[in-house]
Amino acid sequence: MLSKKRRRQQQEDSGKQSTSVLSIVYEDDWLVVVNKPHNVLSVPGRNIQDSIYTELKNQYPNATGPLLVHRLDYSTSGLLLATKDSNTHKHVQAQFIQRTVKKRYTALLEGNLLIQKSNHTSNNINTNMMMMKGTIDLPLAGDYLNRPMQKVDRGPEGKPAVTHYEIIDDGREEDSTRIHFYPVTGRTHQLRVHASHPEGLGIAIVGDDIYGQRDERLCLHAGFLQIDHPKTGKRITFTAPIPF
Repeated sequence: MLSKKRRRQQQEDSGKQSTSVLSIVYEDDWLVVVNKPHNVLSVPGRNIQDSIYTELKNQYPNATGPLLVHRLDYSTSGLLLATKDSNTHKHVQAQFIQRTVKKRYTALLEGNLLIQKSNHTSNNINTNMMMMKGTIDLPLAGDYLNRPMQKVDRGPEGKPAVTHYEIIDDGREEDSTRIHFYPVTGRTHQLRVHASHPEGLGIAIVGDDIYGQRDERLCLHAGFLQIDHPKTGKRITFTAPIPF
C-alpha cells in the first residue's frame, strides 16, 4: 500500500472541479451511470449551479423525471445512478427504498485499525479473523449547533444507521487502513461518522475535514453498485476504479 506521503504526491488537486465532461460508466435507453469526481456537487447548491445533475440535464434535455436516483457527498467520489424517464426512476428508486441495491465504498482510514483493535482483544487467530469484518450500528441525527455535522443520537431524533465493514489490507501500513464499507442505510455522513466516532471504528477517513483532518482529498469512493435492471429484471453491476 502507498504511504501517506506517497498518496499525497499522487492525488489530484482538491480545488473545484468541472463537470462539463461527464465520466459515463454505463448507458442504455433507461439508465446512465456516472463516475462523479470528488469535490463536485451531486445537485446544485444555493450558490453553485455546477453539478452532476446540471450537466445531465444539459446532456439529456429530453429526459423526464428527477434524473438522479441517489446522491453522494460533495467530497465523495464514485458511482451515481440516473434514469432517463419518470417510470424508470420510480422502479429503481423503489429498489433503494427496499434496500435491495448493493453498494460498496472503499476508504482509507487515518490509522491502523487492526493494531487498534488488537490492543483491546486477545491475540489469537480466531479473534484476528473476526476483527477483519464487523457491523457498526449507531443511530444518527443532524447536529443543529454544528452544521453540517451529524452526531450519534439514541434519542427520538436519531435515525437508524447500520454499516457493515471489511478490512481489505494486511495491516502492515502503520499510518492507514484500506477498508470496504457496505452501508445498509443511507444517512448523511453515515460512513464518515461511523468511521470516526469512538463507538464506531474510532479512526477518521483520510482527508475528512469535518470529522478528521484535512488532506488532499477525502479518501472515500463509491466503487461498486448493483441493481436489478428496470427493463430486463436481470442483476447488473457497475464499477469504478479506486482513485487513491
